[in-house]
Amino acid sequence: MKIKVLILLFVLVVACRDRDKSGKILDTPTTGEITISVDESLKPLFQAEIDGFEGLYHYAHIKAKYVSENAAIEDLLKDSVRLAIVTRKLYPQEKQKLDSIKIPGAQILVAREAIALIVHKDNPDSLIAWNQVTDILKGNISEWKQLFPPSKLGELQLVFDSPQSGIIRYLTDTLGLTTLPAFCFAASTNEEVFAHVSKTKNAIGLIGLSWISDKDDPSANQFLKNIKVMGISTDDDYLKPYKAYIAMKKYPLSREVYIISREERTGLGSGFIAYVASDKGQRIVLKSGLVPATAPVRLVEIKREPIQKITTK
Repeated sequence: MKIKVLILLFVLVVACRDRDKSGKILDTPTTGEITISVDESLKPLFQAEIDGFEGLYHYAHIKAKYVSENAAIEDLLKDSVRLAIVTRKLYPQEKQKLDSIKIPGAQILVAREAIALIVHKDNPDSLIAWNQVTDILKGNISEWKQLFPPSKLGELQLVFDSPQSGIIRYLTDTLGLTTLPAFCFAASTNEEVFAHVSKTKNAIGLIGLSWISDKDDPSANQFLKNIKVMGISTDDDYLKPYKAYIAMKKYPLSREVYIISREERTGLGSGFIAYVASDKGQRIVLKSGLVPATAPVRLVEIKREPIQKITTK
């Protein structure tokens, strides 16, 4: 008898769930299935966020497409995906497309990260001034000896993750560029950038920081065995993309991460956004070596003082 009652209750619950016009059961903030598009340079961070969310809500499934920034936003505007995760807000003309069909187009800041410059592990030159970076991107510097006169590496190669990369867009927007020099090349993914730089001593690769920032990630540690991360100088110090420098806005290639939604109701996309912005989601950002957007970051200043020599009597 009890089993029959439980079965009846289950049938009633399923029957009462919200459905669309075709009769299909609608997703909720913690159940159902949706597709989202994510800038591929952010893949390690958001794969961790998805794993955490699905681990907490067993009836939720988020299918992520890891694509270029342009493709992610196009997917959103074409209604191919519910969310786009990128490193910029919508441009006014893009926002207007959503406004014209009465979609709010919420844009939520969820993290701060950075672009890292990487070189071959045997490259002796791993420090660069910010003005040298801008001169490379403008085509004013094209050979290693212009950066470091003793260098024997010859012509520079600059390698990006994709022709439609958010990294390229960030740099062209920041520096007001319309074209990049002929010695710039595009791979297809961040992993291909690592592979190229690990085999090419005269290359500089530009990657999303989350690919190497989680020290507990075996893949990140494997990548770091074959490359060096460059330090960039704006004043006196050469800074690497550590989260403290990103939080204090001292590292010059810092950028913001947004989740853009086209949901018209509170569905699974809204649930995922709430999770990423929650304490659990922001802890994943922090563990990934990046800067949470909605949680404070504790910065500790270490004084550099000489250590006294210990003498034994």
